This record gives sequence, C-alpha cells and structure tokens, in this order.
Amino acid sequence: MKMSVLLQQAVEQKLLRALDAQFAMMIASDEQPAVMLAAALVSHDAGEGHVCIPLSRLSTEFCFTGRQPDFADELFAQADVKDGWQNVLLASPAVSEHDGATPLKLIGERLYLNRMWQNELAVARFFGEENRAIPLDETQIAHVLNQLFEPMAETDWQKVAAAVALTRRISVISGGPGTGKTTTVAKLLAALVQLSDAKPLRIQLAAPTGKAAARLTESLGSALRRLPLDDVQKASLPSDACTLHRLLGAQPNSQRLRYHAGNPLHLDVLVVDEASMVDLPMMAKLINALPAHARVIFLGDRDQLASVEAGAVLGDICHYVTHGYSPARAAELSRLTGYSLVAGEGNQASVLRDGLCLLQKSYRFDSQSGIGQLAFAVNASDVKRAKMVFASGFGDITKQPLRETEDYALMIADAVEGYRAYLELVRNDADPAAILSAFGRYQLLCALRDGPFGVSGLNNRIELGLIQKRLIERPNQATSRWYNGRPIMISRNDSSLGLFNGDIGIALDKGEGLRVWFPMPDGTIKSVQPSRLPGHDTAYAMTVHKSQGSEFDHAALVLPNQYTAVVTRELVYTAITRARNKLSLYADDRVLDKAIVTKTERRSGLMASFS
Repeated sequence: MKMSVLLQQAVEQKLLRALDAQFAMMIASDEQPAVMLAAALVSHDAGEGHVCIPLSRLSTEFCFTGRQPDFADELFAQADVKDGWQNVLLASPAVSEHDGATPLKLIGERLYLNRMWQNELAVARFFGEENRAIPLDETQIAHVLNQLFEPMAETDWQKVAAAVALTRRISVISGGPGTGKTTTVAKLLAALVQLSDAKPLRIQLAAPTGKAAARLTESLGSALRRLPLDDVQKASLPSDACTLHRLLGAQPNSQRLRYHAGNPLHLDVLVVDEASMVDLPMMAKLINALPAHARVIFLGDRDQLASVEAGAVLGDICHYVTHGYSPARAAELSRLTGYSLVAGEGNQASVLRDGLCLLQKSYRFDSQSGIGQLAFAVNASDVKRAKMVFASGFGDITKQPLRETEDYALMIADAVEGYRAYLELVRNDADPAAILSAFGRYQLLCALRDGPFGVSGLNNRIELGLIQKRLIERPNQATSRWYNGRPIMISRNDSSLGLFNGDIGIALDKGEGLRVWFPMPDGTIKSVQPSRLPGHDTAYAMTVHKSQGSEFDHAALVLPNQYTAVVTRELVYTAITRARNKLSLYADDRVLDKAIVTKTERRSGLMASFS
C-alpha cells in the first residue's frame, strides 16, 4: 500500500493531524516513502511541542507513542529503510545539513523542520555566544548593591543575581515561588537607574500573557515603591508591563510583527517574566527584535511546565544553572557581592553559565507550609515524601480521592462553594474591580481539555451546580451562553482590542446590557461587548497550562481518574505553586504517584548546542 494512503489512514485514526500528512505529501512522493514518513512524524512531533525528532525515534517502538503497533509496523515496512535513515534522508532534495534552504534539516542525528532549526540556532547563538560582559566600575557597583541589599551571613542569592545581571547583557534568573524574583528585579532596576549617570533608561517590562503582565505590574510596582529612590529616579522606572505580543507589535489577522531586525524595539533594558512560558518561535522573534545594545533579564521557574508550543527554552538553558560559574566570573561576583562563590568545573557552556543565577531560598513557603513541602517533594519526584507531607496534617493542603461518583460530586460541590463569594458580589452589584479580584481568589485547575475531568466537562457541571444553588441564572435563549457573572478566558489574541490568550474577564450588566470586564496590565479595567470578543471559553475550570503566570489564594487541582501522558511532574508542580494560601487536590493515588515520577519530555538540540 502506498505511503500516502497509509498516512491518510493515520489521520482518520487520529494518529496524525491532516496538516502532518499534507506536509509529508508536499515534501516527498510515494517513490520516497521513508522521507514522506519522516516528514509526517517530525511535523507531528512539532505539534506535540518537540523541536526535533532524533533518528533513533524513527521506529515502530516510538511511533505514535506506542499506540497501534501493528499499524506502525506496516508504516515502517512500507518505508523500507535498508540503507539507514541518514543516507535515505540526505539523498532527498527536501533535506539538507547545515547549508541549504530545504524544508527539512538533518543536524547530526536530529531531524528538524527548517523553521525550528533556524529558531533554535538563533536562540543558541544569543545565549551561548552573544552574552558579552558590560564594562563596569566594580567599586561603584559593589557600593550600590550594598545599599540595596541588607547584609546576610549566608549567601544572598538575590544579591548575586543582581550582580550577574548588572554585569552581563543577557541574564537569566530562575527560582521557585516565593524566592524573591520580583524583589530582586526591583532592586536590580533601581541599581541600573543609579548607575546610569542620570542618563534616562528606556526600561520595558513584558510577560507572555495579559494575566502575567498584570501581575508583574502589580508586584513590581509595589516592590519599587519601597526602595530608597528620589523622584527623578522613580520617574525613569516602568509603571506597567505588556504582553510579548503587544511588545513586538502583533498585527490583527497576520503573522507580521511591527518590530523585527529591520525595525528593532526602542528600549535599553527588557525584563521578561514567566520565561518558562516563552516557546522557541516566540523567543526567536523576541531576540530578532532586540537592539544590539539592549540588556535583557529573563525571570522564571525552570521547574514549571514548558510552553504550550514547541520547545522548553528556559528549562534547556537552566540545565546549566547548577554547574557553577567560570573561575574568573566566580571571583568577579565574589568581589561585587562580598560572598565567597566557588567556581564550577570545566568550561562547558561557560558563556551561558556566567549569565545564570538560581534563587535558592523561599521566603513564602517554610517548613510549616504544606504547599511548599509538597512542591519540593513533587519536584524531586519523591512519591514517598509526598505521601508523608499529606499525612503530616498541614492545614494548607488537602487531598481527596476521585474514584467514585460521590467523590466527583463532592469535588463539584467544593468548586461551587469556592466561587460563591464573587457571585454574591455580582448579585449585590459590586464594582467590577472588586468582582474580578474576588474571582481570582479561587480557581479550579485541570490537566485536560475534554471529558468529565477536563475544562469542558467541569465547566458544565459547575454551572449546573451554581444554577442549583441559585448563584447564577442561565438565559432563556438556548442559543446564548451569556449570563451575569459568567467568567471567560480569551483563547485567541486580538491586538486591536488589547486582549490576548489567557486574559480573564467577567460578564456584568451595569445598566447598559451585558459587557465583559477585563483587568488590564496597567491596572485599569475595560469592558467589551460579548459579540466583539475573540475566541473564548468559560473559566470556572482552566488547564494548568493556562494558569501559568497567575496565583490564587486557593487553588484546586483535579486529575483524571485514569493516567494520561499529559499528567506529569511539571504539571502537578505548576498547579501546586499557583496556590498562595491553600491547595485542594482531587486525585486517585495511582494517577498522582505516576505523575510525580513522570518528567515532561521536550526533545530539542538546544542543550547540546551549548556543550
């Protein structure tokens, strides 16, 4: 049977996307079945978040993650790769190595879509080669740092991070929740202003989503107000953050960006928060738009979920964060901070390593915090320790089974109570700002999009529960889903409205009919007619991916009652660390245990490119 026919069958069986099959048939003919199959699989893997596919995974063992093994056998039998994948692929005009503008690139033992290879190459060069040292006056920098950071007996990694960023064009500061990333950046920006010799600095703050940008605006603004700066210095600091899409000038209904290499951004310093959410293509676009002189500071938690799209850039970069600094860099940072830093061994990825810092002390979660202890256990893939945490009687975490119908009903009842406070404000015609704030105190999180344990099923069940408790009233019209108090999340960017993927709004009737009210990154609130909104979903339940960049007083995580591959250590850790004060976990022990020991895999060549 022809390969093209087999690929169409794979689409019908939902093993491939139609896009994957069409791409493969554009790349090669049935006379090149192996190339056609490889093209379909590399396209499929890109859709799954992988940057490339190692040739070792072009086999029946890994094809379709082990589903339909007999069908996979038939595919690879038709491919007939007797001469080895490398020889077969390089014999095709659609594949080239480092040189050549071909749709597919074979780099060593890794097969890429050309655009993914170009993106990875740009990111590797940026972090691994272009991170030059900034000319400095060590005495002046040490003096400013000593003014901003209180002396500590143990190493103050916040101070070290500030010193790293003050002396390198590109810096990456990683840390878990409560380790002081925002405080560090506030003091770092204050130091940059003080060291600028009264020259105005164009400083820009950005984050991947509107919610993360709003949170950065609020938290950083609060931290900056506490610093000892005069009015002139304060005036030069940024007052609000924007999304990366807005920063780059995304155009409605277009892939074009206003800012790029030919028209770079007008800034001197860029701070990017929640960098774990930045995918490889977006990182490449951002790098492309930076002026050559600009400093860039990336903030994020290396242990969180990677971006929804391809790549795990922050995770790959921070692979080297514990390898230590080069000897000269360790000595320099010791002089600047007053702490004795020990150099790492070897010179592997030394340019990259010298621009990294890991914040290691949590000021939010201590030994008395169940949330913090559980996050630590999950991050270490330690199932035994996680069980001990739950058994220790911490008041800020609860775990409930999710095996029986009654368990599911109790979870829905808990969610209904969780949303009661904001809906009572809606009923009492409170101010939109107060309602939005109250809604953000509780959030139900899940791993899946569909089914009873996914976004769609949970939202429907919660709505029914809220109707039964008379907390909401659905409209009489069967064609409308709008009602007073409905929370929604934007799922598609609309730069003309200033709304972006992940933004949360609530439908309220303030005397002019229903409008949806959104908190904006600058602290203001805007309302939009429902008919004008881009794609959106009801937001009583949201995926853990969508929750990144947000925090809630009380976060509740629902895991499916059967294990699925998307439920991983990083997903559970990310959900846990969305909770400020309380975490509720609804899960079957077998599913939770499997998730804790299963690490998210994102295949790329970025880490290897630094070696």
